[in-house]
Amino acid sequence: MTNPAFPNEVVTRSLLRYVNVPGLDRPAALITLDNGHDHRKPNTLGPAGLASLDTAIETAIEANPAFIAVTGKPYIFCVGADITGMPLLTSREQAVEIGELGHRVFAKLRDATVPTFAFVNGAAMGGGLELALHAHYRTLSKGAAALALPEVFLGLIPGWGGSQLLPNLIGIAGAVQVIIQNPLMQNRMLRPEQAAELGISDVLLEPADFLERSLEWAAGVVRGEITVQRPEIDRDMWDGVLFFARKLLDEKLHGAVPSAYKALELLALAKDASFAEGTAAETRALADLIMTDELRAGLYAFDLVQRRAKRPAGAPDPGLARDVTKVGVVGAGLMASQMALLFARRLEVPVVLTDLDQERVDKGVAYVRAQIDKLVSKGRLDAGKAAKLRGLVSGSVDKSVFADADFVIEAVFEELGVKKQVWAEIEKIVSPECVLATNTSSLSVTAQAADLEHPERVVGFHFFNPVAVMPLVEIIRAERTGDAALATAFEVGKKLKKSCVLVKDAPAFVVNRVLMRFMGEIFATVDAGTPPAVADGALDPLGLPMRPLALTQLVGPGVAYHVGSILHDAFPDRFPASENVKLIAESGLPLLVDDELNPEVAAILRQGEEVLTVEEVRERALSALALEIRLMLDEGVVAEPQDIDLCMILGAGWPFHLGGVTPYLDRAGYSERVTGRRFLPAGVASLPA
Repeated sequence: MTNPAFPNEVVTRSLLRYVNVPGLDRPAALITLDNGHDHRKPNTLGPAGLASLDTAIETAIEANPAFIAVTGKPYIFCVGADITGMPLLTSREQAVEIGELGHRVFAKLRDATVPTFAFVNGAAMGGGLELALHAHYRTLSKGAAALALPEVFLGLIPGWGGSQLLPNLIGIAGAVQVIIQNPLMQNRMLRPEQAAELGISDVLLEPADFLERSLEWAAGVVRGEITVQRPEIDRDMWDGVLFFARKLLDEKLHGAVPSAYKALELLALAKDASFAEGTAAETRALADLIMTDELRAGLYAFDLVQRRAKRPAGAPDPGLARDVTKVGVVGAGLMASQMALLFARRLEVPVVLTDLDQERVDKGVAYVRAQIDKLVSKGRLDAGKAAKLRGLVSGSVDKSVFADADFVIEAVFEELGVKKQVWAEIEKIVSPECVLATNTSSLSVTAQAADLEHPERVVGFHFFNPVAVMPLVEIIRAERTGDAALATAFEVGKKLKKSCVLVKDAPAFVVNRVLMRFMGEIFATVDAGTPPAVADGALDPLGLPMRPLALTQLVGPGVAYHVGSILHDAFPDRFPASENVKLIAESGLPLLVDDELNPEVAAILRQGEEVLTVEEVRERALSALALEIRLMLDEGVVAEPQDIDLCMILGAGWPFHLGGVTPYLDRAGYSERVTGRRFLPAGVASLPA
């Protein structure tokens, strides 16, 4: 190989053994993928791993077994290519060789003259699922945790046969869902039942005796006792499905994600091209994408989510954390109820809500119990666990129920005076060691704690809505927050299965400050006279999950104006107070109707006569964004640019191909034009310098 071995490759070895299966006249060859670690370090395939698989398949074929089967170590089949080595590739030729190597090895399963099987016993993603697709038959465990072809999410395409095999196995509509739609929906995974329904597997088996049952089933196929029926692929609908898929991509991404459009081209080719032609096109597409800044930004984002999120910068020693045996939630509205459910599910300790009257308390508790019932109906909770969770959640109008709580979090009206009053009441009830956490989205945590006897136990704990879905919690250290309270907050966040980022107590913290900075500029151009549709579409080339007007409608114009006002008071020169946002909030009118600006809202807008072009609006918004992020870093709001990127990915759903935000600002030139320097060194989240 001209391609260097990946120096940090954790080699997944292919362990070959021969097993006697009842009813067969000769042994079967069983290849087990195993990197020598437990399930917390899944199997991946780099150059050395592919070489090991190649040897195992060749050896098995020469032995002429009854059949060849590939499976994985406990809980894991294979989660794909070893992408940690991709940033080390410096030439297109190296990228081509990686693609061709995978194709060459996997083809030996597909072209084998003896029957081949994939026993998918656990997580199978990317190249791992493509390996399974090359086998003649597939069994699938009901316990497999994650099934997907997530490459488009990272900025790649399925490059080891997936774009050609999958549509010809399950049809073009299913293939578009798995290869394009699911990755672009925050990398949605398939459950085993969904994969089986689509036709990805031939049989679905219980996990307890999965290998034994798989061997029996495979023997039945070899003996001719089991016939696998696969539906005929409808090729008449192929072009129509891809036409509408492209139309949806254009509406959602506006050409911003090259990998999604490459995947469409490969799926179109799979209709009539030979497998050799299709896989050759895959290799070319894979090599093209590997040598782009977008892919390097996607790999950078993946690394942030997989590694940095698990080791938060600046987090105190976990040994300082206090035990949490009971949680109090101040408020019983929607946000508070969502939090109560999450605390009960993840911590499995008593959780009690309070509010101003019994009706509100009852409504909050009823919401939690209804959500538990929903989880049962979807098969995500068994009856026994559900009964336990219902028993853990209670409500009261008397805050004295917090007396034995170790962690109390508030979700009351976003007004400083209200929050200070809440904490003044709570402090008289709870122990001095009880951590007081505020879910504020923009108010000063230091100011909330200022009048308390024990301000050292007050910490910001900012969830994002919906609480169960959004993975980020901004943990805010106020001026007098102690290490014990901070460590407890991080440990609670970890148990909640959230990714936590340490943030300095600064107006609107990270996500809301970044969002309000560029949205403030967008609305400022509308106030000046730019047509709303022009301003709203200015950032389309970035492929953000929502346009500014849709995002404003989601959070609520009133909330947007409130947060904007806090930032305007703190930084009046950079955060203009938009009169139009105030008018929209006061009107109570829906901002959008059928994804267009509500005509009634358009009628009340007050605009000047300065009309900017789309390009001018975009330049203004992104320049402002670059400046604000530089100021945030200079202020020490977070430790490094990586933390801002992590917050925007996990808290606002900003796409991997941007790398969050700073890699895009670097490669588009805004960082240097506005601040005089890049946020990240050349070669980090970009091609090597």
